[in-house]
Amino acid sequence: MSRGDLLSIHPLELKFPFALRKQISCSLQLSNKTDNYVAFKVKTTNPKKYCVRPNAGVVLPRSTSDVIVTMQAQKEAPPDMNCRDKFLLQSVKVNDGITAKDITSELFNKEAGHVVEECKLKVVYLSPPQPPSPVHEGSEEGSSPRGSVSDNGHVNAAEFSTAAKAFNEQLEAQDLSPEQTRTHITKLTEEKKSALQQCNKIRHELELLKREGNKSGGGVSFMFVIIIGLLGIFMGYMMKS
Repeated sequence: MSRGDLLSIHPLELKFPFALRKQISCSLQLSNKTDNYVAFKVKTTNPKKYCVRPNAGVVLPRSTSDVIVTMQAQKEAPPDMNCRDKFLLQSVKVNDGITAKDITSELFNKEAGHVVEECKLKVVYLSPPQPPSPVHEGSEEGSSPRGSVSDNGHVNAAEFSTAAKAFNEQLEAQDLSPEQTRTHITKLTEEKKSALQQCNKIRHELELLKREGNKSGGGVSFMFVIIIGLLGIFMGYMMKS
């Protein structure tokens, strides 16, 4: 902040978040800490590039006034985002009751004997904000990772939890008593045992067919194909149980 005898100016740098093909504005606040009327005028080294509203005015005693500086849309960014544009804010004490319509360039003419305060303002371009880095789903605390299979073939904790929940819901839906649950488990165990016996029987018959096939020198019989299919069915049933 510049604290002159007439006006306090904030900020001393005009900061523009630079963006191509877009008008960008920033504001200045002029504070009059005196008991006098103070006139001001804003000049720039690049008037075609900027629009200042108001570019001249009067700040009443013990009051503030805002100035909006708008940069016109730019087609290309400057090298290294450096800007050499400058602003100059001039202020001078004037008679009480003067209005913005009464302000002329003559008021800021030092050669005419007017005491003019000057404050130079720099222009700073701010780089546009970078997009947030992608965050893997489930990496943040409190997030819910999706169930997936790891490289070694094991199901991760999320999928295991989902399967356990579904199993519990199935048991609750059946509404089985402890005695019924034990009976159900016993039945499944017997069915699994029976399936294993059938599987062993089919394997034994398969070995016999192989031996007979080797002795006769013939090809694979149709019955051999059927037995292989049945073996696959029983093996699948056994794995599910």
